Amino acid sequence: MKHTKSDDTKTAMRVSVITLVINIVLSLLKFIAGIFAGSAAMVSDALHSASDVLSTFVVIIGVRLSAKDADLEHPFGHERLECIAAIVLAAMLFAAGAGIGYSGLNSIIDGSYRDKGAPGVLALLAAVLSIAVKEWMFWYTRAAAKKTRMTALHADAWHHRSDALSSVGALLGIGAARLGYPVFDPVASIIICLFILKVAVDIFRDAAGRMIDKATDSETEQRLRYIVQGTEGVLGIDRLATRVFGSRMYVEVEIRADGGLPLSRSHDIAERVHKNIESAFPEIKHCMVHVNPTR
Repeated sequence: MKHTKSDDTKTAMRVSVITLVINIVLSLLKFIAGIFAGSAAMVSDALHSASDVLSTFVVIIGVRLSAKDADLEHPFGHERLECIAAIVLAAMLFAAGAGIGYSGLNSIIDGSYRDKGAPGVLALLAAVLSIAVKEWMFWYTRAAAKKTRMTALHADAWHHRSDALSSVGALLGIGAARLGYPVFDPVASIIICLFILKVAVDIFRDAAGRMIDKATDSETEQRLRYIVQGTEGVLGIDRLATRVFGSRMYVEVEIRADGGLPLSRSHDIAERVHKNIESAFPEIKHCMVHVNPTR
């Protein structure tokens, strides 16, 4: 059965709903644990997980809008709305990271961390639980992102990974604070901030690249060349151009064929090239094949 855009949309929606429910429960557990255990790092980590809830809503909206069919005002479809969703997600992530970093730095400067004492063991348990759950969510969402090639889903996967890394930072900071070094609790918040900011920048760069018609990777281009050159009747490739359009790809290729062939035969060669490319790459939205005669 042929893989369709509708299948990708259903996959993305299923993954988003599952991760949304888990994030809501996990955020509440971490926040409660941070409050009762007196850990600023765990409260910061809970706020990061809460931002995941908002990011998943952004992904759901982006996926639904990008799945709309082409219309008179948007004859090439709506796939780029998915990239816009990823950029919004990156901005939200950056803001969350900056807020967490500011709070930790402010706690160190004014010395307020000394008044809170050592965090309770509940914060440690919450950090371990968060690391396990968020790492699973990363691999689960990343697998779906690879299958659908959706930028917003890929961004959400790395949002989960950043949360897992922030929980590692929280775990180390809480552990050090319990050993008699309370300053490491807010220090952990600053480390979490740096992780989050890096992920936000990476997501933004990837989404922005897809917005400005960035070419596909070299491995994909080599596969395309191999398929085109292996098609019967193709004598060579004069030009091959690709551009990524959201989660989809456009391909333009100029092939050489025997100039003495009838027009119908040249057309058949172009059709075979077109069919072979789209069969090998389901993510292709449009493929144009031009034939140049040669003797």
